[in-house]
Formats: sequence, structure tokens, C-alpha cells
Amino acid sequence: MDRKCIFLDIDGTLTPAGSNRPPRSALAAVRAAQAKGHMVFLCTGRNPDMLAPVLAYGFDGAVACAGGRVFAQDRVLYDHPMPATDRDTALRLLKQGGVFRTIEALDATYGDEDLGDFLTRAGEGNSELVRWRRALAEQLNIRPMAEYDGRPIYKVVFMCTDAGQLEPARAALERDYHFVIQDDASHHCLNGEIINRAFDKGKGVRIIAEAFGFELAGTLGFGDSMNDLEMIQTVGTSVCMDNGSPTLKELSTFVCPAVEADGLAWAFEKLGLI
Repeated sequence: MDRKCIFLDIDGTLTPAGSNRPPRSALAAVRAAQAKGHMVFLCTGRNPDMLAPVLAYGFDGAVACAGGRVFAQDRVLYDHPMPATDRDTALRLLKQGGVFRTIEALDATYGDEDLGDFLTRAGEGNSELVRWRRALAEQLNIRPMAEYDGRPIYKVVFMCTDAGQLEPARAALERDYHFVIQDDASHHCLNGEIINRAFDKGKGVRIIAEAFGFELAGTLGFGDSMNDLEMIQTVGTSVCMDNGSPTLKELSTFVCPAVEADGLAWAFEKLGLI
């Protein structure tokens, strides 16, 4: 049998944005694929703390922190926290620009104390915006920034109303960091992530494929937003959810139904994975 290596984004792909509970059809498809010998990994911007409730459904490992932490079963395959000097520069310049910041360590997430008010004013946006609003509302370990204790972080999530607010941080950091901005800026809310150029979801795919002996042609990736771009560009077969980014749809091998319309189960069957 031709074994495949499957990578799934979480928010907006495996689960409705902000949720930790995949549709039953998606879980059934994942388990059926694993029963046929395929391996299924999460491939997400979430840190291990925030993805743990989903990992508990029985996945084979994860590309976490947008590629900054890669693990499979009991093995850590890659680990690359942000240097402290870069972290401090990013936080200082974003704060000076009035940008709302959230930072992610492996086991904790910290956000500016007034972020919740900002999201409420911003209205509905893309899947990342919805995830953060729900995460705040449900108290999913997003602690006040004042409690941050200096532990290593892996990325910075930002939200603001104007791209100009990011320019000082860009000028200082863009040589070494991607400023990944979502292409849906509805309701005057610009959101995205600052991610080290040393890693990305695509490099995480390569690390796991090499570790388990998969050719890239035998890898598949499912995503919905522009922070899935490198994964989509790396895997042999790429799938974008119908609820996803218009740009990502154009770049993917094909588009499947939305997460709430049993899209993953539909795609797994179409691709012969189950």
C-alpha cells in the first residue's frame, strides 16, 4: 500500500475557527486513514499548549508554532524559539505603534489586557480573528501580558487598524522575520503573525517527511488561510477549504467543502485516503 503523510491545519480546517472539537466526520476520516497505514499530523500556528486538546484525539504529532516546534510521538524533531533581543524589539516597537500583541511560548500565551475590547469593536473577521476572540472568552490560557515572565516565545501575533502601525517593527525585523498578514482585513482589523524566517510550516513538513521516510510527492496538506501558504507550496497535494482564503484557493491543487460541511471527510474519500 502507498502510505501517505497528511498535514492538517486546525482553525478553519480541522475545526471551526476557535474550536477544539472537530466534526465527527473529520475524526472518523482521520482514524480511517490511520487504520490504512497513513500518518496524520497537525500543522498549525498554535503552540503545544493550545493544540493539546486537539492532539488528544490521536494524531501522530504536530508542526506547532508555525514550524518553530516540530514533534512526532515522543520525539522533538525541531525547536527554535525567538532570540530574546528580537522578542524585546518586536514587543517594544509594536506597543509604541499601538498594535495589540499576543505572544506564544510552548506552554503559555500572553496578550495585551485590552485585546478583548479591541476584538469586540472590530467585529467579525477571518478565522484567526475569530479564534482569538473565542480563546479569550473561554479563558484558554491567554494570560495578561503583565504576567509574562520572560520564558522563550516562538511567535508574535498582532492586530491593528492600519498597516503603518507595523512599519517600525518591519524596519527593524523584516530581514529575519516574515510579517504574515491575513488577506481579509474586514471591519478595519489587520491581523497576522511575526514568524522567524528560519522556519515555517513547509519546513516542518519536510522535517517530518524525512524523519519517517516519506517522499514529498506522498504528502498532503489541508489549510484555509495564508499562514498555511508554505505548507501548501511544499506538499505533493494541497487542499484549501471552501471557507478559506481566496488567494490560497488559487494556489492549491483543489478546493474542498467548508469545515462545517464535512469538507475533510469529503476530501479524504476523494483522494482515496479512506
